[in-house]
Order: sequence, then C-alpha cells, then structure tokens
Amino acid sequence: MAHPILRRGYEGVAVAVPITVPYRRYATEGAHWFLGQAVKALVSTSGIDKADIDGLAVSSFSLAPDTAVGVTQHLGMSPRWLDHLPTGGASGVMALRRAARAVQAGDANVVACVAADTNHVDSFRQTLGGFSQFARDATYPYGSGGPNSVFAMITAHYMRTFGATREDFGRIAVSQRANALRNPNALFKKPLTLDEYMAAKAISEPLHLFDCVMPCAGADAFLVMSEARARDLGLPYAQVRGAIERHNAYADDPIMLRGGWRVDRDELYAMAGIGPDAIDFIQTYDDYPVVVMMHFEDLGFCEKGEGPAFVRQKTLTWDGAFPNNTSGGQLSVGQAGAAGGFLGMVEALRQLTGTAGERSVPDAMTGLVCGFGMVTYDRCLCTGAVILGAAG
Repeated sequence: MAHPILRRGYEGVAVAVPITVPYRRYATEGAHWFLGQAVKALVSTSGIDKADIDGLAVSSFSLAPDTAVGVTQHLGMSPRWLDHLPTGGASGVMALRRAARAVQAGDANVVACVAADTNHVDSFRQTLGGFSQFARDATYPYGSGGPNSVFAMITAHYMRTFGATREDFGRIAVSQRANALRNPNALFKKPLTLDEYMAAKAISEPLHLFDCVMPCAGADAFLVMSEARARDLGLPYAQVRGAIERHNAYADDPIMLRGGWRVDRDELYAMAGIGPDAIDFIQTYDDYPVVVMMHFEDLGFCEKGEGPAFVRQKTLTWDGAFPNNTSGGQLSVGQAGAAGGFLGMVEALRQLTGTAGERSVPDAMTGLVCGFGMVTYDRCLCTGAVILGAAG
C-alpha cells in the first residue's frame, strides 16, 4: 500500500542579495562574462568572500559547450555543491529550491544561484537550432519554427476553448509596461496603450508584436543561506515559506491548457500555511501573455477558464489589487535567456526587502514567484513556484 510522502518545509532558509547585471539588447561578451559580473556583484554587495561561497547553481542557454563545472574554473571557485539547471524559465525557482535543500542538509553554507546569457545578432537562431532535438527533427520540417509559432498554437487553442480575446492578453502586457516604466533595468522605456497593443504588427496569429519577448543579454543572481547566517551578516533577506517543481505535467492534454503548478499547489500553500488570498504580489513567467493567464488559474486565483474574466476585473500594476510582474516582466524588461527565469525571483526579493524603489507594492509581506520553461512542440515541460515571505 502506497503511503503519501510528507514534504519537509523550508524553515530556517534565507534568500538574499538580489543582483541584476543590466540587460542589453546585444552584447559581444559571452555568457561567462555575464556570470562573472553577477558573482562579482554578489561578493561585493554581500561582503562574503568568494572562497566562502561553497555552493553554485548555474543556468544558461549560451554557455555551451561549457557547463557549471567550467564556470568554477573560469571564476576561480571551488564549491562543494554544484548544480547546472537546464530548465530555462523554471530555473530560478528550481535553483532556489535545490539550494535551500543543500543548506538545510549542511551540504553548503552559502549558495550562489546565477543565470546569464549573451545575445548577439545571430544568437536567437543558433539557440533555436540546438534547443530541442524533438523540435528540430519532428516539427521544424513542417514549418513550426520556434516559440512564436508554438505559442500561437497554444494561444489560439486557449482562445477557442475559453473565449479569451486579444484585448484580454493586452491588459496583461499594458499593465506590465506601466510597471517597467518604474524599473531602471527595463529595456522598454515608452508607455504602451491597449490601442497600440491591438494595432501592433502580427508575428504569428494570434500573436502580435507586444505578445512576444525581446531577446537580450544580461544576468540575474541571488544567494541562499541560513537565516542565522544572513542575520549575522546584516543582510536583508526573505524567508522560503514553500516551494514546488513538476515536470511533464498533464502529458495527455493534446495541446497545453494547464501547467504543472496545478498538481502541487495545495501542497505549496499548505507548506506556507496560507491560501492564495494571502499573496500580496505574484511574479509570473511571461514569455507570452497566455502563460500568465494559466498561472492565475492553475495557482488557484481563479478557476480554469476564468482567466479572461479575472484580468478584466483586476488591476495588475504594482499599485493595483493584484500586482503581477512588478518589474515589468520579460515582456517589457527583456528576456536575457535563462536569466529570464531569475527575473521574478530577484524582483520578489527587492519587493520583500524594501529595495524595489518607486514600484514597491504597499505593505507587501508575501510574494509568489513562478517558473515555466523548456518549450517543445505543444507545451512547456517544467513548472515551479515558491512562496517567499518578508523576514520578521
């Protein structure tokens, strides 16, 4: 007889020192350089000697053929715990979750979680060419080339199934642009109206220009350690209240309508001892607006199929009733490859440690950060979520 396995909580784990190596549209430096800049900033900001960082988690699309172990040599580090995460947009949540377990087990005292990618003129084409053997061999010959066409299919299927309109997706994009205007790291500096969103050129119907993220270069990073260590160092930090990850969920769905968060969300909230109504802000992974809507549904803020009505009723800006992607998200900050999976994490840390500046969510104490990554023909395979709380 099978017995349920009760997941241990994440008590005593701190997440601190959110770092962003400013995003750039194009760069001649490689991923190693951006990773190095992120680690340098972690060291200088935290006051922790590089030699005392004894854990390292790395995510990157453009690091190949190197892996995380090559990064240790390049940066002169000698960690006793190492992880390389090939989970793209889910990598930030998964890096934190695994690093937290390493700290709890005593396998590492301080873990640097770092994601970075470069972007030159031909980077996107090269990334697509080697991203997935399944996509390359089974779908590219039929004209389904890259994420825009994949998510056009997913978006159209969602619209037919639940009656969503382009205006519904536009509300998400327009709200995130308003947030980005208060973020000095965002690459998009001009306001976006719903009329401009609707009039933008088609990319792959029903997706238009402002439904698609802009590839760029940059890095994001943070540190994971014990709460006691963070207090001793005088570092502002957030607590880990609960975390989940899931891979290849709902594989029987012909086309993706659900994400893996739905499988484990009850356990996530039970670990944190709260429900969805206690979340002060959410950082969704926003490679396309339809995915944001799936987050809202599958994490329990509304029922499946109610996402369109939800975004019509809620104000999604930093000062609204339901703050989403308070940095601007990838749709208005840019998608620095795997670093896009860390964007929500560093933003949540800034919100919970009082360093988000003029986009600070009033009185925010609890935030939800979501991960979503590794698209194949009809779905993404990796999902994750973490609930963070303000210390004290």
